[in-house]
Amino acid sequence: MVLTYPGARRPDTSWTVDSDGLSIAAYQWGEDDAPVLFAAHGGFDFAGTLDGLAARLADGGWRVISWDQRGHGDSEHAALYSWDADLRDAVRVLESVTSAPAPVVGHSKGGGLMMALGDVRPDRVSALINLDGLPSKRTVPDMPDRQRRRMMADEMSARLDYRRKSHDNVRRPGTIEELAQRRAKMNPRLDMDWLRYLVTVGAAESEDGWRWKLDPSMRFGGFGPYRPEWSLARLPGLRVPFMAVLGLEVEEMGWGTEPGDVEDWFPPNAEFHALSDVGHFVHIEKPDHIAGLILEFLQ
Repeated sequence: MVLTYPGARRPDTSWTVDSDGLSIAAYQWGEDDAPVLFAAHGGFDFAGTLDGLAARLADGGWRVISWDQRGHGDSEHAALYSWDADLRDAVRVLESVTSAPAPVVGHSKGGGLMMALGDVRPDRVSALINLDGLPSKRTVPDMPDRQRRRMMADEMSARLDYRRKSHDNVRRPGTIEELAQRRAKMNPRLDMDWLRYLVTVGAAESEDGWRWKLDPSMRFGGFGPYRPEWSLARLPGLRVPFMAVLGLEVEEMGWGTEPGDVEDWFPPNAEFHALSDVGHFVHIEKPDHIAGLILEFLQ
């Protein structure tokens, strides 16, 4: 059962991509002969959170391709998770659709992921759009390299210990309303009808209720070894057209980034939109506005 929500549309087609033995769920909105646009969701989300934006971009003439990142949505769970593995999965999805460079859009973690892709594989990216996925340089610690390496080792040990303890965790079941209410605690600005819709897309129903499909061994900040701020240091060297959108209302799942934190780091001729009275999920709160910005930029 999938509920409906105004302006949101489920993908027209879906398939799986093999990424070095792991099954990744991929999706398409739009016509097969339309120009390709890739879209990456944020952490703890899934491609279905793009149902509203992707539908609008497809109606604007694009063939929108997205995927559930490993451990998210209908993609297979992995023994371990890392930023590099997510990046390899993204390349596999791109390769399954086209060998030509294409524009990419990413929200939150997906925005950082696409920035990394544009840095390491500029031959695959023709333009890059980041939706509230810009970390603040203020959070980078000023410390010697040897201390930073020691912190990373400690962090990885803690991450592995947590993974060992949580490998057989099972998510708590609930009704559609209960899961929507849980999500609302992290996303208080989003419409409850949208959150109920998300439950029927990103959760699975069993005899005792609904459970989010997200791997229960995942936790916030769990995409290491990686520091989100590293992508900011590489941002000035991006060699593709770049647009960034920042929501200025602070939310639990957001970065808390302010325009002054990032404006000096943009590559030449970057386009930047800082939106007041909009939170972290800019593409869900203002889907028509964000779709319009993207379509105009890609022209």
